[in-house]
Amino acid sequence: MRFLSGSNAGGPSRVPTARAILQWVYLGRVVVAGVVFLAAGVSVRWVDATVILSLAVALSLALVVSGSSAFYTHFLGRTPGQTFIYSQALFDLALVTTVVHQTGGSESDFPSLYILVIAVASVLLPLASSLLITGLASSLYIADIIWGNPTQLTVAVWLQLFVFVAVAVATGWLASRVRVVGQESEVLQQEVRRLRHEADDILRNIGSGVLTVARDGTLIYCNPTAEMMLGLSAAVYVGQPVMAVLAERAPELAVAIRAALDERRRAVRAEGMVITAERRFPIGMTTTILDAVDDDSLAVTAIFRDLSDQKRIDELNLRTERLEAVAELSASLAHEIKNPLASIRSSVEQLARSTQAGDDERFLGQLVVRESDRLSRLLNEFIDFARVRVTESRPVDLERVIESAVEVVRRHPDCRDTVRFETRGGDASIEGDEDLLHRVVANLVLNAVQAAVGPMTVSIEARPARERELPAGVTLEHPVMLRVSDDGPGIPLDLRDRLFDPFVTGRVGGSGLGLAIVQRAVLAHQGLVFVESTPGRGTTFTILLPSGAGRRVEAA
Repeated sequence: MRFLSGSNAGGPSRVPTARAILQWVYLGRVVVAGVVFLAAGVSVRWVDATVILSLAVALSLALVVSGSSAFYTHFLGRTPGQTFIYSQALFDLALVTTVVHQTGGSESDFPSLYILVIAVASVLLPLASSLLITGLASSLYIADIIWGNPTQLTVAVWLQLFVFVAVAVATGWLASRVRVVGQESEVLQQEVRRLRHEADDILRNIGSGVLTVARDGTLIYCNPTAEMMLGLSAAVYVGQPVMAVLAERAPELAVAIRAALDERRRAVRAEGMVITAERRFPIGMTTTILDAVDDDSLAVTAIFRDLSDQKRIDELNLRTERLEAVAELSASLAHEIKNPLASIRSSVEQLARSTQAGDDERFLGQLVVRESDRLSRLLNEFIDFARVRVTESRPVDLERVIESAVEVVRRHPDCRDTVRFETRGGDASIEGDEDLLHRVVANLVLNAVQAAVGPMTVSIEARPARERELPAGVTLEHPVMLRVSDDGPGIPLDLRDRLFDPFVTGRVGGSGLGLAIVQRAVLAHQGLVFVESTPGRGTTFTILLPSGAGRRVEAA
């Protein structure tokens, strides 16, 4: 996340590396050798050809060694090991000893240079190794003094040696602690980087939109889902004012963010609408206020998700409850009406056949009998609607069901020669009731045929459903998709929301139970049915069913 990145995020450690320390050693070595050489050249006390020559050789060696070492560690990029560091320390001891010897031995102004060598060795090497370097430095210093004049081993010299050891111990201990802290810091930084990568990966792949807005209304962060839902481009809008765009495309979201920024009032499970050029859909949103030192650094993160699929699922559940209630009422009424209706029909039929009945009585009797038969068929449909149950569950080949249903519809009186059928399928077998599934396909295909007003193509497809074809929040075991679509006149807008309700029909003479039976049959198989229709551009019914493949494998 961009708003989580700081100046130190993923940057170098605060503990200097060996390569960084060594580059100052190279520079300091050359500078010290050069300064001592120049000082010797202008000093009256040191004006001696041997001294000048020795210091010139020391400066030359310092330049050569420093240059070759820098080439090895910085140009070639090699990691300096302990052997390399030891060699640097030994050369520096030799260089300092030469300078001290040539500038007066115990009376020299440069014995303190040993402290620099010891301190650097203590930082770069373990404590035992730094003590070894300290002992060598002390030995060289004492040897130089004894070689020049043994009587010069004064208290000051021993005090200097004590300082050497004290610096080595103190610097080595501090360096060891710094190394431990540096290692812990590196581990912590690696953990922070890992968590940041995980958080960034989650935010990039999460199904909810996430955006963060600063106090002045500029966009700080926007994940890909938010970009897609709002039609924003993070590359364009990050760092730019975004509230005006949000107010146009997601008014409720903009109001919630502004309330959090101005009044520190959070929104929890609020709902709103997103309006783009492509579509309009509902969203659920929550805002979170990010902690800030002052109001100027205040920021608000909004998390929102598309509720379209959830709304459709809720409608399906509500429709299911209504269908169950209507089914129970239909079954009760049908049984209560059917028996008296049969008695009425029988009585009227006998009266119409009586020798005393005239032509008018016989005509009226036939009319009553015909209407009674129509009512009886309607009652049978009510009973069928109420009795939609999976009575026998076994493996069913949907391709065979489709072929059988299409053949039945071809022979229906409402099917005209101008209607063409296309069937597609592939490995579409499920566990279910074949008779119920046959009624589902036949009803949907017959509805399409009866809606035709001219030449039309009806396409029926059955195949395994892809994961992205499942609505959010829906889980089906090895889902299979059954789709019936046509290029007919489409469904009128006033019927679309009530299409699966009982007794709702757009066809004269229809009972309005066909699609209600389809939904009950699909629900009896623990599936879902959806419809999409555009006036003048056809209708598509999509059914998602669990195949039960897992149960078949387990049984086998």
